[in-house]
Amino acid sequence: MQNSKSQAQPWFKKIGTTGWIFIGLVLGIIVGVLCNVFVPNESVLFTYGVNGVCYVVGKGFIRLMQMLVVPLVFCSIVCGAASMGSGAMLGRVGGLTIVMYILTTLVAITLALGVGFLVNPGIGLDLGSIAQVELKTSASTSVADTLLNIIPSNVVDAMANGTMLQIIFFALVLGFLLGKLGTRVDVVNRFFHQFNDIMMSMVSLVLAVAPIGVFCLIVNTFSNLGLAALFPLAKYVGGTYIGLFVQLFITYLLLLALVARVNPLRFFRKMLPVMGFAFATSSSNATIPLNMETLEKKIGVDPQISSFTIPLGATINMDGTAIMQGVAVVFAVQAFGIDLGFSGYLTVILTATLASIGTAGVPGVGTIMLTMVFQSVGLPVEGVSMLMGVDRLVDMGRTTINITGDAVVTTCVARINNMFNHDLFNKSDGDTGQDSGSTSAPTAA
Repeated sequence: MQNSKSQAQPWFKKIGTTGWIFIGLVLGIIVGVLCNVFVPNESVLFTYGVNGVCYVVGKGFIRLMQMLVVPLVFCSIVCGAASMGSGAMLGRVGGLTIVMYILTTLVAITLALGVGFLVNPGIGLDLGSIAQVELKTSASTSVADTLLNIIPSNVVDAMANGTMLQIIFFALVLGFLLGKLGTRVDVVNRFFHQFNDIMMSMVSLVLAVAPIGVFCLIVNTFSNLGLAALFPLAKYVGGTYIGLFVQLFITYLLLLALVARVNPLRFFRKMLPVMGFAFATSSSNATIPLNMETLEKKIGVDPQISSFTIPLGATINMDGTAIMQGVAVVFAVQAFGIDLGFSGYLTVILTATLASIGTAGVPGVGTIMLTMVFQSVGLPVEGVSMLMGVDRLVDMGRTTINITGDAVVTTCVARINNMFNHDLFNKSDGDTGQDSGSTSAPTAA
């Protein structure tokens, strides 16, 4: 009976929101490239269509997603930490998550340096002819200051500015105390859980317009960038994507197979819409809601785990960004003819790992972090200036790896703590649509 009901559905409903997001992504690339080739920049269509309607709709959609981030992250972590109850469980899950995030980032940056020397992206390039671009760089931050900056001096200010590490710290403390006090704070606990439900409903509302938003974003990006503009830096872009694919299909595959003990191919297939969304938006923060929803309803991760690890990962786990930084360092070293030596590359590894902690999950921020890495070993910032021309395309790939790494570690942590629903994970994608309501309960148990 359920099969006949499913067959009666219109074809466009069978595709689902995530499927339409992927379609919007592909169509956006096609339309964007065609506009770049055939539509003059001075034309009415380009001015009011690409840089007008598509720009406004695309950026408006990103703002809708960003609007949700702070309250969603705050409530999710408060509820997740409170539901863990004991400090022992919170410490076990949190400690394991942070250790795995740091280790995957270390592997990523080390791997990227190796790929960089394999591809040799900077050999044969003359950076002396490149016009300098002034970058706004932040002052070098010590390890001590980085740790101190985790503690907010003003919580309201941290939320207003979207300082994610400070928000996460306060949410963890608050959630821990709610769990410890138990029934004495039932009213407050209930408030945060109900507000979290409201935020998840708002997420569903915003995701309903996601296919249109993704389409407009991609059209605007490829119409202005064009494929021809990528040719001079093809080796840098190619080297970065090689590193991203190695991290995806070797590092993550091994973690899924050996630690999580799940089928990696099935995992990646269920994650494809989330990865496509991250590729289109170039924002780890904007992908948080969809990532959490997929992990809970399709992968089988307990919401207690994902509500804690995913927002945390979007802030401190930047494997894709680390890979970009590693290849970029090799690019600059070869282009400028500089010998860093072993200690220099060790500094790059440590600085890139440290720079990923507290990096905002928004488009383009990796470029600013790259200047910090360059300055740590004395590389000319002009190298970053040149790479800015193709950063948008690289940003898409590195964000995809960033959010996939979050999901992989989350699955591993859930599996280790016996908070993983194997039956839900083994369901086919076609089974999860109609049955999502009935399968979500066992997942949260």
